[in-house]
Formats: sequence, structure tokens, C-alpha cells
Amino acid sequence: MTPESGPAGLPPALDKLTIETPEQMELEFPLAGVGSRFLALFVDSAIQGVTVLAAFVAFLMVGFTPVGFYRSASVWSLALLILVFFLVYNGYFAFFEALWSGQTPGKRYAGLRVIKENGAPISTFDAVTRNLLRPVDQIPGLYAVGIISVLVSSRNQRLGDFAAGTVVVHEKPLEGLTTVWRRAASREDRGGEAAPHLGAERLTAEEFRLIETFLERRHSLEAPVRDRFAREIANRLGEKLEVPLDERRVAEGFLEALARERRG
Repeated sequence: MTPESGPAGLPPALDKLTIETPEQMELEFPLAGVGSRFLALFVDSAIQGVTVLAAFVAFLMVGFTPVGFYRSASVWSLALLILVFFLVYNGYFAFFEALWSGQTPGKRYAGLRVIKENGAPISTFDAVTRNLLRPVDQIPGLYAVGIISVLVSSRNQRLGDFAAGTVVVHEKPLEGLTTVWRRAASREDRGGEAAPHLGAERLTAEEFRLIETFLERRHSLEAPVRDRFAREIANRLGEKLEVPLDERRVAEGFLEALARERRG
């Protein structure tokens, strides 16, 4: 696994993490830089702020109602407000990254995702670990430590990323894939029959990216190499998803169907 920089003059956000798969194909993940990560952070911080503000307004409304005159009610509403603030501030990022496989609302808006250094999806433990060090990355303010760490590290990682073994990447479709999906979709539309469910949602991020890479680059491969790659990938994923051999006999068609199902 090696990080590769883009052409001279391009910003760090265009750096790439290259991973070689067992099929000897390279997967390229464009690394997220400071700018795109701050855009995601801005959106997430705005959501956090609105949530806390709504909780505070609710607390004030309780305080000025007849219920608010009771001391016990006021104490409980204040305790609830403090709890909401704690959960939103400390649990927001870990919760969404665990729930959405490495994304928060801000990262989804900016087209970013947290993955493992080997391209695999992050686990709940990874999401919690990388966010436990978020207060340290914020020192002494405005994420100064985190920014310095991203700028000097070869994979644009902050301290939380180092601890969890994660990186933040752009979710950009590979160039030319639009025609691949369009061609596969038109083939599916013929006859009006519904495609069989293949279980593509069980594919890891690395496996899905492997399919994308092959479909994009297959036309540049010699016929025997192209056929061998297609069969190896189709057999490996077909066995994992327990797809009958008859349904994956045409290897490239099977991979197109998997990609179409996962995209859907």
C-alpha cells in the first residue's frame, strides 16, 4: 500500500492511496485533504449546533411553564440538557461513522468516507477509537494539531486516524464508469425481467472497488488477461455470496450485475 501524489501543483487532496489486491489489480483511493475535511466538519458542526440549540430552547420552554415551577422538574430538564450536549458533542461522529460505514452527514455531503488503510470498511471499534482522540486533534483550537498532522502525514491522517488505522478518502466514481452502468442497465432492460438478487450489499468497499476497477480498465487488457481476471474475480465473489455457478458462468455479465445491484 503506497500513497501517491498527483502531478506537480495539485493540492494534497488529490493524493491517492494505492492498494494492490490478491488479483494483482490496483485500487486507487483519492485521499481527502484539509479543505474537503473542513467542509464536512462545518456541516457536521452546524448540525450539532442546531441540535444543542433546539435542546436549550426546549429547556427554556419547560422553565417558563407551570411544570417549570417544580424544582424537581427543573433539575431533571437541566440534567437532560447536559446529557444531550454531552452525547451530541462526544458521540455524534462515532455514532454516524459506525452507522453509515465511515460517513457522517457532513462527510456524505462532501463526498468523503472513512476506510481502513487496507481499503476495508471501518468497524464500530474503529469509529469510536478515531473519535476518542478528536479532543486532542482540536488542541489548542480550530483543530490545529489535526491540521498539522494531516499536512505532514503521507496519508493525510490526523491523530485519531493513526490510532484507528484509518484514512479519509473521496468517494469519486472512476472516469468512464457512467457508460459502464448505462450499458449494463440497457442490457438488463431488455425483456423486462427482474434481475435475481445477488446479495451485493454484502460486498466490502474493497471488493466493490475491485469490480469498478476491472469494469473500467477491462477494454485496455488483452483478451486472455481480461478473461482470466474476470473469471477469478467472479469466482471469488460468487463463492462468498453463494451464487450458483450457472448464474455467474458469464463472468463479466455477473460482475456488471453485481455492480448494478450495489449501485442501486
